[in-house]
Amino acid sequence: MVNKRFEDLDVWKKSAQLCANIFLFFNTKNYYDLKNQITRSALSISSNIAEGFERGSDREFIRFLVYAKGSCGELRSQTYIGIKINYIDSDTGKQWIREAIQISSMITGLIKTRRYFLERDRKKRKFVK
Repeated sequence: MVNKRFEDLDVWKKSAQLCANIFLFFNTKNYYDLKNQITRSALSISSNIAEGFERGSDREFIRFLVYAKGSCGELRSQTYIGIKINYIDSDTGKQWIREAIQISSMITGLIKTRRYFLERDRKKRKFVK
């Protein structure tokens, strides 16, 4: 089944939910610098998935998926630090890290699939000429 909208992608749904959970956690916290940075990296994951999908080409989608994957790493790094400085409780932070790792793996799978389509299409065009 081919997804017609980014909202249909499981990886987008999972990343958007993680982002919402992070925003809700920090809603009443006054840790401005960490709060700002971590919510931005979380928001960047689902936003880059959506933007890349809407670009309409596998090549562009892959580029934005790579950005989203990078934001997963950024979110994990910031979460580790937040736990260490007691801004994020350990259980919550570890859950975010597990989810970010899972999302990153899902993105990797999607990148591999889209690269396969790109290569397949390239070979088809080469054969037709």
